[in-house]
Amino acid sequence: MTAAVFFGCTFIAFGPAIALFLFTIAREPLRVIFLIAGAFFWLVSLLLSSLVWFISVQISNKESAAQQKGLLIFGVVLSVLLQETFRFAYYKLLKKANEGLLTLSQEETMPISIRQLAYVSGLGFGFMSGAFSVVNILADSAGPGTVGIHGDSQHYFLSSAFMTMAIILLHMFWGVVFFDACEKQRWWAVGAVVISHLLVSCLTFQNPEYVASLVPTYVILFLMGVWAFYSAGGSLRNLKLCLTCKDKDLLLANHRPR
Repeated sequence: MTAAVFFGCTFIAFGPAIALFLFTIAREPLRVIFLIAGAFFWLVSLLLSSLVWFISVQISNKESAAQQKGLLIFGVVLSVLLQETFRFAYYKLLKKANEGLLTLSQEETMPISIRQLAYVSGLGFGFMSGAFSVVNILADSAGPGTVGIHGDSQHYFLSSAFMTMAIILLHMFWGVVFFDACEKQRWWAVGAVVISHLLVSCLTFQNPEYVASLVPTYVILFLMGVWAFYSAGGSLRNLKLCLTCKDKDLLLANHRPR
């Protein structure tokens, strides 16, 4: 039973992201490099936020439950702000890198478009965020023990897996919207990405009331997915062409930078 829970939750959490990686990124070395670089940027943001939170806990009153809860909320908010700061820094770095690649390239177009960079870097952020969110939970799901034996919710592992999947996909959508907003200097859209990220992170404080955290998170996921689709140049017409396989250029794997 523990093996079934482990593999089931792993495939729920990472299945969609792994499928996207295999079908749209794995065959292109340049995309793989940018994805790994995006994951590294997320790791650096986590390192800085963890360092600040650790120092804050050490100098705080550990006997005060209210103070420790306040520090936890502070840590979450700081982590989100640092992640989005590093997303912006990565955008700036990719712009410079793309200009350099264009200079070295013999072609007139960029080797990889800014929309592809947004998607790839967002997925890199999501992969690393998901791994750190759920790896310890998956390790515990392998046993020994039974969830809920002391009256706790039996849906802990399943809910964590679905939340991790949502976070990974949200990072991908946030990346697309964020980069597009920076390109067009729509700073209100950048603010919307940061606010939605903060909202999703704070929704986890509703646990173990999993319905109160998962349902709003998936509503935000759907809305951000629609926004990212239109930010990437999508429309109802080309969505129909893509679903009916009438235009292969709509697939990212065959997408040509414009």
